[in-house]
Amino acid sequence: MTPRRQPTARQRALLSELEELFLAEGFSQFTLDDLAARLRCSKSTLYALAPSKEQLAVKVVAHFFKGAAELLEERIAGIDDARKILGEYLAGISEYLNRASAAFMTDIAEFAPARDAYQLNSRAAAQRIRSFIDRGVTDGVFREVHARLIAEMAGLIIEGIQTGVVGQRAGVTDAEAFTALSELLLGGIATKNVLS
Repeated sequence: MTPRRQPTARQRALLSELEELFLAEGFSQFTLDDLAARLRCSKSTLYALAPSKEQLAVKVVAHFFKGAAELLEERIAGIDDARKILGEYLAGISEYLNRASAAFMTDIAEFAPARDAYQLNSRAAAQRIRSFIDRGVTDGVFREVHARLIAEMAGLIIEGIQTGVVGQRAGVTDAEAFTALSELLLGGIATKNVLS
């Protein structure tokens, strides 16, 4: 098995430019010719990133969510209080998703491979939330709750946010839904002395 080649500085820059473009305008309406013109590069340069427009879209979506995960981990690094960790983590998700236009989120929802990348990220977020809840229960800042059950319920809400069901039914963005999830979780599992 040959090792994967690391992207060049130019490829990393193009990936970031594509991410910003897709976040602002979505990706479904673009052809590779459109993208090459907008980014002032050749189609062969884009083909070096991915062999098709569809795979390029998936790569950019995965890049967006990988960046989110890295920023979220940086954001909570050094925080000891499980309440603050959970609050910062969910606030970070909300802020990060605020960068995404409705067109981008719609394109993800309507393109299965991109939707899969979002779903993978959502599952990882649900797992992190479970670990924060477990820690908070152990530290006594959260009530004694069935952490796995609460995390699974949060995971279902995250899945509902990710699939667009929550936003559609409630008329909110994914970012607003994550803010509400944070309020629900923190208010629902905090110990009484924390609430008063």
